Amino acid sequence: MSATPGKRRQPPEVEAVNLGFQIAPMIDVVFVIMLFFMAMAGAVKVERELKQTLPGVAPATTDSPDVPDEIMVGVEETGSVTLNEEELDPSTSKAMPNFTATMKRLKQEADNRKAKVLVTIKAEEQAKYERVIDVLNAMAKAQVSNVTFTVGAED
Repeated sequence: MSATPGKRRQPPEVEAVNLGFQIAPMIDVVFVIMLFFMAMAGAVKVERELKQTLPGVAPATTDSPDVPDEIMVGVEETGSVTLNEEELDPSTSKAMPNFTATMKRLKQEADNRKAKVLVTIKAEEQAKYERVIDVLNAMAKAQVSNVTFTVGAED
């Protein structure tokens, strides 16, 4: 064939092959987008509520604040029971009448002031469970219901 000036040579016709829809590039794009959002999720700052009260004049109240009465009851290895470090009954007394009467009186005084009575029973590690149950029975007779426990020596 001779080349004529001004006429371009046409490439031979290539038969188009139908390869179908390619899913692999789409999966790659989805993974890149997912990676982007996962990386950006760590940089998002979470807003939290900070409750603060500004300084100012507190409203005057005529009632005293409800401060609960905290009572410490100790149960020792020897079986003696102390109320705020004072032993009221002998260690052989199962009914503990003085302890029960004192607890009833403290509960009545707190009820008159509309306050709560919080009792913490501090039992030594080797104290008998039976003695702790005796203390709980005395609390039940005095109608004291807010009781917590602590065991062992303070560090």
